[in-house]
Amino acid sequence: MENKRERPLSRGINHVGLTVPDLQQATEFLQQALDAKFIYNGLTDNDPPRKGADTERQLGLTSGSMIIKQRLLRIGNGPNLELFEIVSQEQKQPARLQDVGWNHISLYVDDIHYAIERVKAAGGKFLSEVHGNSRHEDTEENASVYFQTPWGSLIELQSIPNGYYYPDDSEARVWLPEP
Repeated sequence: MENKRERPLSRGINHVGLTVPDLQQATEFLQQALDAKFIYNGLTDNDPPRKGADTERQLGLTSGSMIIKQRLLRIGNGPNLELFEIVSQEQKQPARLQDVGWNHISLYVDDIHYAIERVKAAGGKFLSEVHGNSRHEDTEENASVYFQTPWGSLIELQSIPNGYYYPDDSEARVWLPEP
């Protein structure tokens, strides 16, 4: 029998999915605030919506939901960001940090104050002032702050210029995007 630990299961995160109320507005915000780069459109106004029983089953959508637009973006050197614009009778508000499920993405930045200026200028709303990070990230000059996008999704800006520290039982080191 083959040892399963000899083959890696995953290379890492390929993309994070984000449903937005207006795909173009979200794209423009992410480009202006965070230098997001367009990769491709998976679904445009010129394409028929992805809908029906098979789509609902495959993607876990509620009955009658339709994906009307889909776009892939990239922010810096990290996973891709897949945006969806979906028409549905059962859409809910974006997840908050206390809600069960994926609740935010975090972007590593070298200059947190410059990043804050860009996000504010593009229409992002910060929840607080810059504050320190939690244990293992609380090295000298660390900084973190959360903001909401115009449609309410939560994004964290984080800077840890002096690195992390690890407990003795760590099995891996934190992945950081290359500068």
